[in-house]
Amino acid sequence: MTDGSPASPRRPIAPPSALGDPARLRALADTGLDAAPDEAFDRFARLVSDLLDVPVALVSLVSADRQFFPGAVGLPEPWSQRRQTPLSHSFCQHVVDIEVPMVLPDARLYPRVRNNLAIDDLGVVAYAGMPLTDLSGRVLGSLCAIDSKPRAWTAAQLRTLADLAAACSSELRLRIALDGAQEARRRVVQAHERLELLAGVSETLAGTLDVGVALRRLAATMVPLLADWCLLTLIGPTGLPREVVSVHRDPARAADVDRFGELLRTGLGPDSIVRAVLRTGQPRLGSVASLTDVERGTIHPEMVSIAGRLGIASYLSVPVRGVGGTVLGAITLVNDGHRQQFDDRDLLTAVDIGRRAGQAVGNSSMYGEQRHVAEVLQHSMLPRLPVVAELELAARYQPAADRVEVGGDWYDAFVQPDGDVIAAIGDVAGHDIEAAATMGQLRNLVRGNAFGRPDAVGSLMSDLDGAIRGLRLPIAATATLVRICPQRAGAHEVTWSNAGHPPALVVRVGGAVEVLAATPEPLLGLARPTRRSSHSTSLATGDTLLLYTDGLIERRDRSIDDGLAELMSRLAGTHTLPLGDLCDLLLASIRHREDDTALLAVRAR
Repeated sequence: MTDGSPASPRRPIAPPSALGDPARLRALADTGLDAAPDEAFDRFARLVSDLLDVPVALVSLVSADRQFFPGAVGLPEPWSQRRQTPLSHSFCQHVVDIEVPMVLPDARLYPRVRNNLAIDDLGVVAYAGMPLTDLSGRVLGSLCAIDSKPRAWTAAQLRTLADLAAACSSELRLRIALDGAQEARRRVVQAHERLELLAGVSETLAGTLDVGVALRRLAATMVPLLADWCLLTLIGPTGLPREVVSVHRDPARAADVDRFGELLRTGLGPDSIVRAVLRTGQPRLGSVASLTDVERGTIHPEMVSIAGRLGIASYLSVPVRGVGGTVLGAITLVNDGHRQQFDDRDLLTAVDIGRRAGQAVGNSSMYGEQRHVAEVLQHSMLPRLPVVAELELAARYQPAADRVEVGGDWYDAFVQPDGDVIAAIGDVAGHDIEAAATMGQLRNLVRGNAFGRPDAVGSLMSDLDGAIRGLRLPIAATATLVRICPQRAGAHEVTWSNAGHPPALVVRVGGAVEVLAATPEPLLGLARPTRRSSHSTSLATGDTLLLYTDGLIERRDRSIDDGLAELMSRLAGTHTLPLGDLCDLLLASIRHREDDTALLAVRAR
């Protein structure tokens, strides 16, 4: 078809309205093509150039604001490199608009295009363009032949161009179909990713019984896989947020998202989406959202400006439900404008995550209560240290991480009628109520057996062993028993006996560390009677005796000897530390608490 409109004065030509048709633009996007060479479409351009004997041939696809060339021959620079032009340089936009071929022997004579900048900048004078269509007949662009001088197009040339345009359209339709198949595959991949996400959530929540740790790990699991940023909210007895964990995919936004989470505790208004979910227990989905939603739901103006920096284009919020359906909190996920909007599939995934999170929070709360009871029981069984003028005593007990059982670690210290101090430490096998009860029996046996008796500690340890066997107590334990004879002037005499326990250490005044080593002797409670031995040393003023259980030095990934060497290295030069600070330093040095730890430190004055 030839546009044979008469000439008219030069005036700007507005872009055709058909260019912005959403369905046409979706089809154009589905081709997957852009301003980059594509071999198949370059071949079509070469065929047009060769068969019609033209210097320039283009496969031109037209969007709402530009045209781009996946196939091109003969374009001058810089257009050859750019592979696109603005619509101010486009003839092909008119083929899209009129939806039929446009054939111009001399473009300078036609009002529709004579003001087009392509005439001067690209040398377009003669133009013949055939529509390129999708399966629904929507025109996506043009296969065009261009000459830099006037030209009378022959019928044979136009038939050839039309045939090539039909073949080129078939290639475009194939690309669209392939994109549809890829979209289907993408959905399958997304479904698989969602299953993996849910499995990962379960694993993440099962990995700890600490509520705060569980929430932070859950947030890190969902961002950025499921959302750009998220808020995990737990409510207190009043029904208002008491704990908020907030995470953004961009580390540079950490301060903003943390501040938003902080304000959320007190800044939610009556129309807040999060409060509605907490109140009703019903999920909410906002496929399209804006700062207006934030402004409507908050009473703190700063939250709106922060949300603007974080980005909000869609959101969803789901309840975290505990046993019996009780709402414990909410999970709120937010995407900005660069990400796909949330849909019903996302909502179902989030609801499932909320259910799993509720189970984990419930388990963590139950664990916290049980752990509190266990720790109170354990500490109630530990003694109060005596006050002795010539000695300073300090002790610590720390249970293993993530454990609700009470353990068998114990320590004791008491003053004899003659002024001597008996110090003891031990570890009963097991980590349960039975082990704790056994530990209590053993500690009482130590006191009953040793109090008021001037015997050597080796003899006291032998008698203790005999009492365990004679009373048929099911005890297997390590222990160290120490007698300290305080002196008002000079060194304090120290004697000790060790039944299979880690060796005591002495930190001397100059900072050197000494191991109170001796030939190893069996644990208490073994069937065969064993004569226990006594060993002696002395404590000068300022020297520190350290008794401890194996939780301080034992790890699965190293030997006890290595652990003892590391402890001695840590103790070197600590003679000037206050005794309590020294104990705290030693407990803080335990990187992974795999076992209970008890410490008893005695410093000579």
